Amino acid sequence: MRDPYAVLGVARNASEDEIKKAYRRLAKKLHPDVSQGNRANEQKFQEVTAAYELLSDPEKRARFDRGEIDASGAERGPTFRHAGARAYRRAAESSFSFDDIITEILGRGRFGAGAPQSPPPEEERLGDVTQTLRLGFTEAALGGKRRITLTDGRAIDISIPAGIESGQTLRLRGQGARGLRGAAPGDVYLEIEVDAHPLFQRKDHDIHIELPVTLPEAVLGATVTVPTIHGNVAVKVPRGSNSGSALRLKGKGIKTADGKSGDQYVKLRVVLPDPPDPELTAFLERWGTKRGYDVRGKLDTE
Repeated sequence: MRDPYAVLGVARNASEDEIKKAYRRLAKKLHPDVSQGNRANEQKFQEVTAAYELLSDPEKRARFDRGEIDASGAERGPTFRHAGARAYRRAAESSFSFDDIITEILGRGRFGAGAPQSPPPEEERLGDVTQTLRLGFTEAALGGKRRITLTDGRAIDISIPAGIESGQTLRLRGQGARGLRGAAPGDVYLEIEVDAHPLFQRKDHDIHIELPVTLPEAVLGATVTVPTIHGNVAVKVPRGSNSGSALRLKGKGIKTADGKSGDQYVKLRVVLPDPPDPELTAFLERWGTKRGYDVRGKLDTE
């Protein structure tokens, strides 16, 4: 058998708890009741079981570390074949400690004893299901109710919390696959992906938008309609506004965990007529010769 530390994927100075957690993880994946008919996994399970049997016994582990016994538990010298299989049989026939781990994983009584079934701890259930849930930008920002279809075809109603973001996960307790041998159903984990929006950009709990305005609106000021995630609002553009000027709409962003709301920032972008207006062009030609002004002086680095 290979080095038991390598089999379990732990360091040689791993604690008892780290060894036990490593065995739980591998046994949950490789146990014959989980991957029925998979001979490769069954052999790996036997090897993992043998490794755990040795490393979970402080005396055996110390003797192995000192080189007194080999990975099968035999005295250094002649080797023995099928060590993993022997360890697996011994464990199944005895009350070895990893029996309790399998009990928890598979949600049953004593290993192979046919005792009354009991549900495994919540974190050890095998019926957890993960699926992706795509949300529109506004839907994710505002939250609300949503009917979804699970991977098993069931349709259920869920609540979308306001402000949820891509990369976050929603947990639906007890909506996963039914556990093995009567174990409680697992959970469904919805991995969130939020679609981009053609107008809005999110930064934390604030919304940013670029708003085109005409030259007269920028020069003379005006009241314009601005879209927000909460609906359209009327906003006053101050006289003499430039491209890049930002207007703040307080409370028009996304709600925070404490019930407050972020803001929306409106960045103005002055747009000239297209195609150019001849009258405006002629006026600027006359005006520019007398009232020209420098806008690039600050770019001079000399």
